[in-house]
Amino acid sequence: MSSVDIIIIVAVSALVAAIAWYIASTRITRQAEKLQTEISEAQRLRAEAEKILEAERREMQLAAKEEAIRLRAEVEKENKQTRAELDRAKKRLEEREDALERKKAELDRQTHKLEEKERALEQKAAEAEELLAERRQELERVARLSTQEAREILLDEVRKDIALESAQLIERAEREAREEGRRKAAWIIGQAIQRCAVEQTTETTVSVVPLPSDEMKGRIIGREGRNIRAFEQLTGIDLIVDDTPEAVVLSGFDPVRRETARVALEGLIGDGRIHPGRIEEMVERARENVEERIREAAEKATFETGVSGLHPEIMRLLGKLHFRTSYGQNVLKHSIEVSHLAGAMAGELGARVGIARRAGLLHDLGKAMDFERDGSHAQIGADIAAARGEHAAVVEAILGHHEEVEIKSLEAVLVQAADAISASRPGARRETLEKYLKRLEELEAIARSFDGVDKVYAIQAGREVRVIVKPERIDDLEAHRVAKSMVERIESEMDYPGQIRVTVIRETRAIEYAK
Repeated sequence: MSSVDIIIIVAVSALVAAIAWYIASTRITRQAEKLQTEISEAQRLRAEAEKILEAERREMQLAAKEEAIRLRAEVEKENKQTRAELDRAKKRLEEREDALERKKAELDRQTHKLEEKERALEQKAAEAEELLAERRQELERVARLSTQEAREILLDEVRKDIALESAQLIERAEREAREEGRRKAAWIIGQAIQRCAVEQTTETTVSVVPLPSDEMKGRIIGREGRNIRAFEQLTGIDLIVDDTPEAVVLSGFDPVRRETARVALEGLIGDGRIHPGRIEEMVERARENVEERIREAAEKATFETGVSGLHPEIMRLLGKLHFRTSYGQNVLKHSIEVSHLAGAMAGELGARVGIARRAGLLHDLGKAMDFERDGSHAQIGADIAAARGEHAAVVEAILGHHEEVEIKSLEAVLVQAADAISASRPGARRETLEKYLKRLEELEAIARSFDGVDKVYAIQAGREVRVIVKPERIDDLEAHRVAKSMVERIESEMDYPGQIRVTVIRETRAIEYAK
């Protein structure tokens, strides 16, 4: 290689290096300019953001100041109102204190006058006692009898004279009181029943579920009985599959569980797919359905009776009564009817209508849990109502509507009367033939157990017992005592709905023959 070639190569290399340096420096310059531009843009955006933040901060400060001013004005206004109310209350208290002071002064004056009158009466009584003693001594001297001897003679004569008159007066007074009470009670009850517009129907809990065919029984039982076991375990109700054509029977004490089981079983029959997984799904869906019906029934009952403010637990128990029956009578409808009747009678008598309505609606609340807890349904219902903050008068009416405790309030008496009216009206309840005949036999046996009874007849489906007595052994006064004693025995020994009338008949016949 010649020196010329070397020089050319070096020149070309230098030229290439210069071109590369130029390109690199140009690129760096551009990047630096671009970076500078981005930095400038960022600084501009930052300045704008700071301006916006500053403006928002000033706006927030202004808004906060305005809110503080508004709140201060409201507080000052409320303080003024409070001070004015306090001033008015203070003025009323001062007026009451003045009135009390005046009443106290008047009472002091009256007390002083009464004390003076009492002293004067005591003095007159002492004078009268002295005069009476003097006259007694004079009478003993004239009659030659002691005071005790004269008293005994007089008492013997008076006792003989007034024995018959007192019995007749008692009989007449009792008869007049009964007639007047019957007229007044009939008018009040008639007004209450006339204003009560509840449905007069009788219901029973459904425990038989119809099947589309007998083939469905095998599907309900399942392989080796797994379906029926799963159903009974989930519902707590016995499912009885017997020889009854196209029907199965649900058996259980809890009416809500029984209704849940019925709804679930009907859903399974309609769906057709019966296996443990589907049974569990249907039972859960039926529980939700029954709980919704319980809530709706309770809300409807409280709306219909105008009772409000009940505790949620009481509302649920009240709704459960929709599925409970007593002698075929729906307990919730019976409670609504008792609420209407008690409220109407309370309005006629000037009693507390709200208390009477509330107690009437809740009087059978314990029947929703009487199969879960020991004790009578009245005691259970009263305990629940008291624990949930119900009024003491409501608790007393619930506890006393079956005369388990002494009744002190008028509202409790009205609830008891309304309960008897609702339960004893025609068609309200029904009894089994065996229980009905047993009650009639007990009624006649009690009447026959009295001395002097000739014949006994239980009539009007056990609502009345007529007793014919022997006239030579029982007189008119004794007949009244026998009737009263029979009533006391019946009330203490028998359990019956409504009331039983006892009629004692004494008849004397004089028979002669003309020849």
